Formats: sequence, structure tokens, C-alpha cells
Amino acid sequence: MAGNGPVATLSRALEKTRAARGKRRIVLRGGTYLLDQPLVLGPGDSGLVIAAYAGETPVISGESRITGWRCSTVNPNIWRAEVAGARGGSRVFHELFVNGGRRQRARLPISGFYRTADGLVPGHPDEMRFYLGDIEPQWAEAGDVELVALQAWAQTRNQIRAVLAESNLVVVAGPVSPNNTEPNGRFYIDNVPDWLRPGEWHLDRRTGEVEYWPEAGEDVPSAVITAPHLYELVLLEGTEREPVQDVVFRGLVFAGADWRMEGGSDVDIQAAVETEAAVQARFARGCAVERCRFTRLGGYAVDFGHGCQGNRVAGCEMSDLGGGGVRLGDSDANQAAAAPNVNNTVTDNHIHHIGLVNAPAVGVLVLLSGGNRIAHNEIDHTFYTTISAGWSWGYASNLCRSNIIEYNHLHDIGQGVLSDMGGVYTLGVQPGTIVRNNLIHDVNVSVYGGWGLYTDEGSSGIVLESNVVYHCQSAGFHQHYGQDNIVRDNIFALNRESQLARTRPEEHRSFIFTNNVVYFDSGQLMSGNWTGGMEMDHNIYFDRRTGPSHPPPDGVMNLEAWRALGRDRHSQFFDPLFVAPQKGDFRLRPDSPALAFGFHPPDLRGVGPRKKPAAR
Repeated sequence: MAGNGPVATLSRALEKTRAARGKRRIVLRGGTYLLDQPLVLGPGDSGLVIAAYAGETPVISGESRITGWRCSTVNPNIWRAEVAGARGGSRVFHELFVNGGRRQRARLPISGFYRTADGLVPGHPDEMRFYLGDIEPQWAEAGDVELVALQAWAQTRNQIRAVLAESNLVVVAGPVSPNNTEPNGRFYIDNVPDWLRPGEWHLDRRTGEVEYWPEAGEDVPSAVITAPHLYELVLLEGTEREPVQDVVFRGLVFAGADWRMEGGSDVDIQAAVETEAAVQARFARGCAVERCRFTRLGGYAVDFGHGCQGNRVAGCEMSDLGGGGVRLGDSDANQAAAAPNVNNTVTDNHIHHIGLVNAPAVGVLVLLSGGNRIAHNEIDHTFYTTISAGWSWGYASNLCRSNIIEYNHLHDIGQGVLSDMGGVYTLGVQPGTIVRNNLIHDVNVSVYGGWGLYTDEGSSGIVLESNVVYHCQSAGFHQHYGQDNIVRDNIFALNRESQLARTRPEEHRSFIFTNNVVYFDSGQLMSGNWTGGMEMDHNIYFDRRTGPSHPPPDGVMNLEAWRALGRDRHSQFFDPLFVAPQKGDFRLRPDSPALAFGFHPPDLRGVGPRKKPAAR
């Protein structure tokens, strides 16, 4: 509905608003609004509100229904349908949904991963050795069978170009490993022909047919089976002189967008940083995405990128995403300096079950952007980091600073798929950035590096305070290297391998660690290198296995020698008396000696999305 009369399509409604004057508003009734191309809004659309009709659910979609299914004469379990434009690859799609549920492309192995034999071939980044029988020569002939490799924090996806069976060598369309190689690296094969199992599908570009083996109880002729035909759904395209301003999306569902694989290769160095989003903005000011839902997408949900300032994403749900949730800023330092991205807010959202195509995707990714507030979100069931801030390695000055990350509930992170991640992960020099009052738990990795608070490569000038971090595989806090970070008033509890970790010693002060409670019953108190470069005092430590006695703090040096170096001279070893630590309740009992010691308990009463968020 636009102006003072109803119209049938979203594009027609947009035409009417552009001809109108004054405040403009499009109200969408319930139903699906199918786009044949992305909805593009420019400076002339500033002030426009596109909202759901009260009590109804409009869906803005970039997916088409596939019909004409017929049962295979060879295997009665398999159904086939011709897809217009699919023959020869003019219409390629990588996702299939049945009654709204994502289905897996035919995959080998059935579960888990294959392992590389001798790893990569020196000087040939697009070659890899495999074990006999894991990769079939005919897959190269198909042209669209993909090898997906996972290494630490990265993923690559490449079409198989050649298989040299006599030497167990596979050649793919792009580099197998962008920046890190795990021993006995993991990979799987995607879009495998002739290997369907229940719930799987395969697209044959040579014949233009898609085939699907339905799950138990599914009736294919009556099912709604869809595949995306767009990569983006909405584009806000302003300029430096004429930004798009005050456009609001409210109460809508955005569903059905694909992911690209140009040239048969998709290489992700970290965080799915180059993956597109369903809603993308450039030079947007004061725009908002409120109470919307994002689902069945191949990439990120929302990207406020180059030159975007003062925008907000609030009260949304984002799930079933091939990529991540929200991305802010530029990854290129020159572009970031030319048109800064600042002062955006991401609050009260639930972002979950993401990275289903590109595993390193992040819940909220803040690149070279400052002055943002990331607050009251719940982010869970990721394969990599939940909140990442910074995109600069080392001590160079950059535009990521003064970001506030607070009252977020971050859990079920990593899920044993990737490595080297954090609940909150930071990079580079970030004066003014504060990470506070977050609840972080259950970080589990494949090989190494499941941290709660992770100040990586050059993270400096950051305050990490009043957080509760527990059940992390590697440690609650880890600093790789950085300068003058402050870690105070936190609870690090029941982490498994160690509670605190540090990698690289430096001559300057790396961090101040004070007034924290560290409570554990497995592993060791500290791991890594703890020589020089830190100040530690007025902390409470308690190992439930030994009671108030104190093992060597760093696993080697006794307490007297440790204190002789000026560390933890006033720290004490006693039980802080949490209410129910084994159940994740780290409130202090009224008789806790930690209160008399002067510990300030984190206030997590407002953690996660608020039922009635503050005015936005």
C-alpha cells in the first residue's frame, strides 16, 4: 500500500511513493513479494518507511518455486525436475529449500571429513594430495563438484578441475589454503553426482535437472520446493554528497538469497569477509532495520558498509544463514579513511545457526569502523567467533575504535568445526573500545584456540570488564599480543584446558589484570608464555581440586617467586561461593568473602535481547 491506495506489487508501490511528496510509507500486507531483481533505493527515497501491516507477515523473497517434479524410473526414491535456464549453467543455484527447510547438497563423506594425505603441493596452491578412494576422477568431468577445505579459521571452496588418480593429486579452481594449513587438513566434497541420500539434492548443469531424495513423510508433488535466483534483496545506494537517509524497514521477512562462486572458487581468509549480504547499504545515514527476520540466505543478512553512519539494526531474528549476521565498515584501510563508517548500533537481535555455507562467518563483524554499539544481542550456534571487532593486524593506527560491546549473550560457539576463535574477538589498536557485561560460554573448537575473550594481533587500548566467561575449551581470556589492555572485574570459570592464556611476551605492558575471579576444576591456571609485560594484582583464584592451597600460577614458578616479580602480591586464594556454578549461576552468595575482598560482581540482569528495548 502506498500513498492513499493499494497496489499489487512492491515495485509499483515504490513508483507511487517516488511521485508523492512529504512523508512516504509503504505498508505491506501478509504474503510473499517476489523480486526479479534487487530492490534499489537511492537518495531520492530518503525518509521512506517500508513496514508490515499490523499483525501480518510480508516476505520479501528472491527465490522461485520449482515445479514439474517426476519420479525417477531408475530409483523410485529420487525425484527430478527441469529448471529453466539451468542447462549449461545460465541459471545456477547453490541452495534448495523444501517447505522452508534448507536441504543439504549431496555430500561425501556422509558425516565428518576426509583428511589430506601429504597436504598441499609446494608452489602449487591449487593442488592437494588425497588418500586413495576419497576423490573420483569423474568428478572433474562433471565440472561442478566442489572440494571444501577447512583450515583453522578459514575455509575454501573450489570446483574440482582434474584428478590424477595415479598420484592421488587433485587440482582445483583456486587456492586450497589461503593463510594457514592444519596438519592432516579436513575437507569434504559437495554437489556429488549419483550419491544422494534422504534429504539431499543435486543440480546437473549439463542436463538442467535438479534431483532430490525426499525426507521421510515428504510428498514432493505437494511440497513447496524453492531455489534462490538473487544474491541480494535490497540495495541502499547513496553517494558521499547525497547519502540515502532515514529509510526504515520494519516487521518484514527477508528470505531466499544465494551465494556466489565466481570462477569456480570461493576463498575465505577469515570471517567470510567478502560474502555478500541480503540487505546491503553504501553511504546510508540514519537508516534502520527493525523487528525484521532474515532466513534462508546464502551470505550475511545485513551489511552497512562504505560511508554508512548512524544506522541501526534492532530487534531482528537472523537464522539459517549461509554467512553471518551483521557486518559494519570496510576491510580496506584506504576506503575506510575516504568515507568513514561510524556510530551504528546493533541491539536486541537474536542471531543463530549461521555459517551454514561459509563456516567462518561471524554473528556481528565490525571491520574498520568506530563508535558503534553492539548490545543486548543473543548470538549462538556459530562455527566461528560471535562478535569480531577490528581488521588491522599489528600496531598501526586504524579507524576501529571506541566501540562498545555490552550485555550480549554469546554461546555455543565453534561447535568443534573451526579453530582460533573467541566469544568476543579483537584485532589491532582500538583506543576507547570497551567489552563489558557480556555472558560468554561453551566455546569448542576442532584443534586449538577456543577462547572467551580473545585480544589477538596487536589488540591495544581495550577495556574488558564485568564479563562472565565459562566452559571455554582453551581459556576464558587469551591475549596473543597487544598493549595496555585492562582486564578487570570479570569472572572466568570452569574453562577446561586453562583459565588464562598469553602467547607473545613483549617489552611494553601487554595488559593489566586486576580484581578478577578465576574459578576452575580442570586444566591449569595459566598457559602459554607469562614472562614480563603484564601487571596482575588484587585477583581471587580458586582451584576446586586443591581448595585454598595454590599450585604454581603459571604451572612452573611457585607463588613466592611469582610475587617476587611484582605479580599478584595482594591476590588471594579462596572459594568465592557462587550460587550454583555447575549450573552456570555465578552470582555471589550473601556470605561470599569476595564481597569483603572488594570484588565488584558483574551485573548481567539485562544481558541478551530485551523484551521492550529502549527507544531506538
